[in-house]
Formats: sequence, structure tokens, C-alpha cells
Amino acid sequence: MTTVTKPNFDNILHLIQELAINQKEDRLHLQETERLLKEQSAATDRKIKEVSTQVGHLTNRLGEFVEEMVRPAVLKLFRKRGVQVNQVLRNLIAYDAQGEKLSEVDLLAINTDIAIVVECKMQLTIDHVNDHLDRLTQFKHNFAQYANQTIFGAIASIVLPDDVARYAYRQGLFVLAQSGDAVIIRNDDKFRPKHW
Repeated sequence: MTTVTKPNFDNILHLIQELAINQKEDRLHLQETERLLKEQSAATDRKIKEVSTQVGHLTNRLGEFVEEMVRPAVLKLFRKRGVQVNQVLRNLIAYDAQGEKLSEVDLLAINTDIAIVVECKMQLTIDHVNDHLDRLTQFKHNFAQYANQTIFGAIASIVLPDDVARYAYRQGLFVLAQSGDAVIIRNDDKFRPKHW
């Protein structure tokens, strides 16, 4: 048979003291857990930053690869289309009076009357096309030395989804893409480029 002891002051005091000790231990465990989580979170944040930086460098290198693949073909491709450009410039940047970057152009094929602004991407999206259209709208303002030239736009990509190519075509842009080991202009003979 079990005997039940009546609670008395000493028993209750002992229980309260044990409860206080357990709560203190729980607080210490919780503080340690919070410290470990903060350390792990900081380590994860550092890793994410490192990976983001590496991806950024890789993306830039892939963009340079596309530019270097397209640049040698640009003169020949546009001359075949009857556009007699004679120079290709790379990585033009326009700055405002405070030294802030206004615009950047990957490739610019020019002659004395025409400038073709070429945006190069590893994988092109409709957002990239829209950004390029905005760039073309501001081009003569940002690059005043070309203000008297007729400006055409072109996009070039290694990975070019058909819907993006159609969209760029409909916006009046030349569409350059990889075909095997060469670059081609995908626009058909009916294409009429928009000029800015």
C-alpha cells in the first residue's frame, strides 16, 4: 500500500526550489540553442554570399563568352543583310555628370550613318528584351556622339527560347543566335527593323 504524505511547507519549498533550478537550466539551454542558431545562421549567410559572388562572376564570364562569340560575326552578318557596318565596339559605358553609370552597351556595330546596339546574354528572357528596348530609347541621349546616326537594336544569345525570339522580332530587333558552331541572324527576309 502506498502512503501519501501530506504536503507541508518543507515539501512545497523543496518543489519550488527544484522548479526554479529546472527553469534556470531550461533558460541556459535555450540561450545556448539561440547562440548556436545565430552562429549557424551567420555561417549560412556567409556561404550564400560566397556562392552569390561566385555565380555573379560566372554569369559575367558567360556574358563575355557570348560577346566574344558574337563580336567576330557581327560585321559579316549585317553586311550580308545589306547593312554596311565597318566597326564593332565592345563594352561602352555612359556616365552622368556625377559619375553614375547611365547605360552600358555590350556591342556596337557602326558606320558613319548607322549604329546597331547589340545586347548579349547567355540565356535571353523577355525582361532582357524589354530592358534593351528601354536602353535603345535612351541611347542617343546617353551616347550623344551617336545622336545623328540611325540606331537599330539587336539581341544575341546562346540559349534563345522561341517565344523570346518572336517577341524581340516583333519589337523590331535583329535576333542573333547560335546555330551549331556559328552565329546567325534568325530574322526572315520580311523583317523590317525598327529604328531609334
